[in-house]
Amino acid sequence: MSHITSIFSDLVRVETRLYNAASARLRAEQGLGLGQFELLEIIDRVPGCRVLDIVGELAITVGAVSKAVDRLVAAGWCLRVAHPQDRRSSVLRLTSAGEEQLSAARPIVESELISLTAAVPPDDLARMASTLAGLRATLEAGSHGGLG
Repeated sequence: MSHITSIFSDLVRVETRLYNAASARLRAEQGLGLGQFELLEIIDRVPGCRVLDIVGELAITVGAVSKAVDRLVAAGWCLRVAHPQDRRSSVLRLTSAGEEQLSAARPIVESELISLTAAVPPDDLARMASTLAGLRATLEAGSHGGLG
């Protein structure tokens, strides 16, 4: 196995373990999965958020996002509102219940991630964050790893 292949394997395994642990705690304490949390975060952060905005950010299919949003709507955490300039499109908005769910979930996710990464020296974590942000930006700018 080449050096870069082992880095990739470590990166994927670390992500999977962090994701699963944070999701398990969030589900146990809040009844919300980490995937749902991520969607609520994006809808809250992106003005006029549409399904395609989520697709672009998460690099998953329109169908997967649409089904996930349908589940948020069914839970009462999100609304699909007709786009003011394009009636064929919907804008996603959090309901007050969705805002409450997100507000309660944020400290749980933050606390779990802090706990899981506590053994990593802060300077190392900062360097890793910078490196990963740069790699992500490069990949996204080049449309690598997307669905298109």
